[in-house]
Amino acid sequence: MTIHREGYKTIAITALLFGLFNLASFTFLSASLPELAIGLFLVTLFLFLFIISFFRIPARVHTIHENQVICPADGKVVVIEEVTETEYFKDKRIQVSIFMSPANVHVNRNPISGEVVYNAYHKGKYLVAWHPKSSTENERWSVVTRNGHGEILYKQIAGALAKRICNYTAVGQQVHQGDEYGFIKFGSRVDVLLPLNAKIEVALKQVVKGGVTVLASW
Repeated sequence: MTIHREGYKTIAITALLFGLFNLASFTFLSASLPELAIGLFLVTLFLFLFIISFFRIPARVHTIHENQVICPADGKVVVIEEVTETEYFKDKRIQVSIFMSPANVHVNRNPISGEVVYNAYHKGKYLVAWHPKSSTENERWSVVTRNGHGEILYKQIAGALAKRICNYTAVGQQVHQGDEYGFIKFGSRVDVLLPLNAKIEVALKQVVKGGVTVLASW
């Protein structure tokens, strides 16, 4: 397991606050209220370790297959439905949405290999990530990748806690299936918009792994 570069600053600040808080706690409380000082230490240690865990990148063998679309994120499948896509395709698509809790790995990975033909950041609200309108009203970053099978659109969507979406792609870039393309901090959602003839390989409420679980096949 390694730590994502987006976490270096956050972890450093958290470590500093953890150290200062507990230095003050043991200085002023250890003599008169030792149980409270120890309790505060354990609580803040848990929070510090949680922050470190949030930015983890686990070692995995990624699924690479040109006829398959791979899940771009860890989490749980919360939506599988036919929708009218209005941002890019402006036609009917199958939407598969993956909800990422704060406990999930938050690295986002390219679901297919191909050329990035669309890349757009949209400011927006911070509705809870499972809200039906979060796909169109929340802060989000949309990417369309094209290869010999066609095009798919995938969106990084901010949730109630997520306040920063990181995206490392650009129009014209050649991306590779399974490679990292972005990161979302503290709880979020990823939508994938697929052609109607795509065969969906996941089910509602299924727990999936980014870069590993097969989302659909062409």
